[in-house]
Amino acid sequence: MDKKNLLTYQGLQKLENELQDLKVVKRKEVAQKIKEAREQGDLSENAEYDAAKDEQRDIEARIEEIEKILKNAEVVVEDEVDLDKINVGCQVKIYDCEFEEELNYKIVGSTEANSLKGKISNESPVGKALLGAKIGDTIEVETQAGVLTYKVLEIQRSN
Repeated sequence: MDKKNLLTYQGLQKLENELQDLKVVKRKEVAQKIKEAREQGDLSENAEYDAAKDEQRDIEARIEEIEKILKNAEVVVEDEVDLDKINVGCQVKIYDCEFEEELNYKIVGSTEANSLKGKISNESPVGKALLGAKIGDTIEVETQAGVLTYKVLEIQRSN
């Protein structure tokens, strides 16, 4: 059985919109490119045709990937998240004891993770260690860089 993909409602919407765009817009665009490339004649040395077919393959692979994610999606209702302890869907403020700085993260499922946007996966070392922690708790995270220590300052609903 496939593992459940935890998604926030926002993440679900984003994937559904991307899937719609791929199926409705991108498929038509690439079909048009293939048609135009075919009209140029000899396909054996036609770079535009090869590029369009590659793009078509990529689009179909992404459609398949998104459909698989959505099929096994479990949406976290952020309004119902228990704010006594850290869970998927929470916005947390933690204090990095080594670098003496506050960090803000949103805990999300692995499909939505994007560290550049402050979204960390519940399956990442830090995300996993934070799950279940309460305000005031100090947690230690084993990473490749060594043991990192964080103190939980705040737990909020993410809006």
